[in-house]
This record gives sequence, structure tokens and C-alpha cells, in this order.
Amino acid sequence: MKPMTPQELHDILLAAFGPQHWWPAGTPFEVAVGAVLTQNTAWSNVEQAIRALAAKQALTPAGILALPPSVLEQTVRPAGYFRVKAGYLRTLAAWVQQRAPDGLASLAGSDAGDLRQELLGLRGIGPETADSILLYALGRPLVVADAYTRRIGARLGMLPEGTGYAAAQAYLARRLPSDAAVLGEFHALVVRLGKEFCGKRPRCSGCPLASRCPSVSVPAARERSVPA
Repeated sequence: MKPMTPQELHDILLAAFGPQHWWPAGTPFEVAVGAVLTQNTAWSNVEQAIRALAAKQALTPAGILALPPSVLEQTVRPAGYFRVKAGYLRTLAAWVQQRAPDGLASLAGSDAGDLRQELLGLRGIGPETADSILLYALGRPLVVADAYTRRIGARLGMLPEGTGYAAAQAYLARRLPSDAAVLGEFHALVVRLGKEFCGKRPRCSGCPLASRCPSVSVPAARERSVPA
């Protein structure tokens, strides 16, 4: 079976799921806050934390920095790892306040590579978080090669098992349009596929990729062996 291309993956998932309307946020800074809070937790938990921040007028850099650390921690508690994440948010807010006093959107024209290195230098921001901020908050055409993307890519035969973030990102960037809207939709669709069908224990029944996935027979057989 010929491996599916990334563009085919995008097109099949878009036809199956429709546009995902990511990233749900009112401002670029809120996108950045969500990218930090979503680490190791479900988006529903992030939404609770963001609503709590909004209620305290703390969805701006100044608003976050104005909250006492203990109050900020309790405000983002629904997102898990709340003490650590509160510290990450304070670091991010201080950087934005210093680097972009007119707002995060003012950095949209800056060099993406330089911004990425600056973000990676902040405590609590790794490649996935940095690329999510650049893609969804600033509209820079970067691939977010998260765990869902690498797992699904391996199961489809696009990527070798164990491919790292940078290698997966480079592979996909060469094969997808350098367009922020396309890359944002691609990531959102892959995340939905990963959550609904292609988790660590795949559920192949009903998957829109079932007819093209070379791994489908193994998980399907495993599913059939599980008692009802």
C-alpha cells in the first residue's frame, strides 16, 4: 500500500470532519496562554482556566503580572500542574510586556526563526508550544509536529517509528503548503483524529482513514479480541 501523503491526509480529514475553527481565542495573547495551559491536559480543562482568568481581567500580560502568584496559581488550577503553569505564564507575560508592549500581534512581522528562539528560551516553552504560538497567534506558517502527528504519521507509514519533533516537522513542512491557514487546519484535524480514533490504543472502526491505513489490520484485530 502506497503511503498517504500529508496533503491527502489533510484533504481526507477535512472532508470527514470539516473545518475545526482553531485556535478558539479572542486575542493573540489568549492563544499563547492557551498554548501554555494545554500542556499535559485536556482542552476542556484549559477552557475552565481561561474563563477564570477572564473573570479576573487577567488575559493580558499586565493582568497576569498583577495577580499575586498564589492567586494566579488557584486561577489556573483547573488546567493541572497549576503552580508550574502559573510560573510559566508569568514568564511569558513578562516577555510579551517587554518585547511587545503594544501587544503580541505587533510581532507578526518579525522574523519567525528569531521569535522561535526567543520563545524557546522562556521557561516552560518547548518546540510544540512555541510553534503553536507562532502559528495560531501570529499566523506564521510552521508545522506543529506534536505527539498525535508523529503517532499518526508512523501508523500511516509516512514517518519511521520514533521520529523526533524536528525531523517530523521538517518532513511535513516539505510536503504541505507554506500557508498558516492550511497548517493550522492540518494540525487541528490531526489532533481531532488522534483524540477520537488514533490514540495510544487505536479505535479503527469508523475512522475516516481505515481504508488507507496500513496499520488498521493490527488494531482492528486487537479490538475484535476485546470482550464486549
